[in-house]
Amino acid sequence: MKTQVFLVIVGAFGCSAVPVQDATGVASEPGESSGPGGSTSSTGQDTIVGASSGESSGTATSSTSAADDVASDSTTEGTKFDTAIEGTTGEPGCGGAGGTPDFSYAWVANGCLSDVQDCAHSSVSKIDTQSLSELARYKTRPDGHGNPSRTSVNLNGDMAVANRFGGLTKIYAREQDCPDANNTSSGPEDVKPWGDGCMAWHTPMEYTSQRAVAWTQGTFNEQSCTYEDTRIWTAGVANNQIEVLLVDGDTGAVLEAVPVPGVDAGTYGIYGGAVDGEGNFWGAQWNSGSLVRVRLDDLTVDSWPVPITGYGMTVDGMGRPWVCSSETARFDPATETFTIGDGNPDGGSGCMDDGNGRLWIAGRSVVGIDLETMTEVASYLVPLVNGNVDTGYTRGISFDYAGYIWAPAHWANRAYRIDPDTGEFDWVEGLQFPYTYSDMTGFGLSNAGVPAG
Repeated sequence: MKTQVFLVIVGAFGCSAVPVQDATGVASEPGESSGPGGSTSSTGQDTIVGASSGESSGTATSSTSAADDVASDSTTEGTKFDTAIEGTTGEPGCGGAGGTPDFSYAWVANGCLSDVQDCAHSSVSKIDTQSLSELARYKTRPDGHGNPSRTSVNLNGDMAVANRFGGLTKIYAREQDCPDANNTSSGPEDVKPWGDGCMAWHTPMEYTSQRAVAWTQGTFNEQSCTYEDTRIWTAGVANNQIEVLLVDGDTGAVLEAVPVPGVDAGTYGIYGGAVDGEGNFWGAQWNSGSLVRVRLDDLTVDSWPVPITGYGMTVDGMGRPWVCSSETARFDPATETFTIGDGNPDGGSGCMDDGNGRLWIAGRSVVGIDLETMTEVASYLVPLVNGNVDTGYTRGISFDYAGYIWAPAHWANRAYRIDPDTGEFDWVEGLQFPYTYSDMTGFGLSNAGVPAG
């Protein structure tokens, strides 16, 4: 039985009465294998051959990974889990504090095969983590070609999505908050023309590469049971210069534009971002590069060279940033030093602390490592679709309120829900090259600890 300690998220689970969850997916990134049409073969390992990715969208299916000799019965009803969440008591003034959130979504970006401007599937999917159904799908840019890849969920449950080709969009989680709830998507086949009724705002941004996006916590208002003064960090590259932006969460107005001196933009600038418990922005670059911090209170910038080849990044519950790939590098803000440990030998594309002492890393396997010893403690092989090895690769990782892992698989067109204790896989099908290396559920924000430095 999982005993997930999920720090209070009134917003990501809201004061609403409907349990919900989202997931969205995007295109391929550097280091990805060739897509379907490439090699199709059995790996010779205990993988599960799932249904074809061409099946109807929004369907829920389950399977069990045999990695690490973990066995569990498959069921189309999905994994059974505890609804009570240890340590979650609700905020003062909200009422109904019983440890069960009102809703919980995973937001997954749907993108392109590669960085091409004619991307036909630029959207974000809203997925219910309990029913494993896709509740809605939204465009992310007026021209439909933004190629999104990162989503972030605030403590009110609302989502912001960054487009690789520039631009930031906010979408409300609850229809009661939407400007025009009568004109909003009802599912994956109902993508409205630009201006969906649940879109809060869109801010165009002229960047050649825009990846990272991360909400700040804001301030809790007892009377309204919501977080106010929420802001969003994002980062882009223009004229080979990295720029970190602080954006007003209510209006989409750019409040500050902070250049990052002394750090070469490289190919993608800041590849992934997260915040610590004080709302400071942490960003890491792809491959070889730097870890960057921008403080929320005074916008000062610091950077440190990362000692490993990185891909994913996160901030754990103790406020320590991690850079993840085949190895992990954990940064101590107090001593300004890195410690290197195990990673995911099968890829390492996105990582997150589960709140139970483990860091989980996406890839061809979903690998858990101990937060303190930095050694591997679990590994679950990702199922294949029709034996195609390209389909067995996840990009990005997050957690729902019940403690389940969420990881999109871009070539399988699926978002997986994984039991961290048994390795049982359930999934939502019908996505379009899903890829969401970011805090797609809001768990990372709620779990981020106050930095030691």
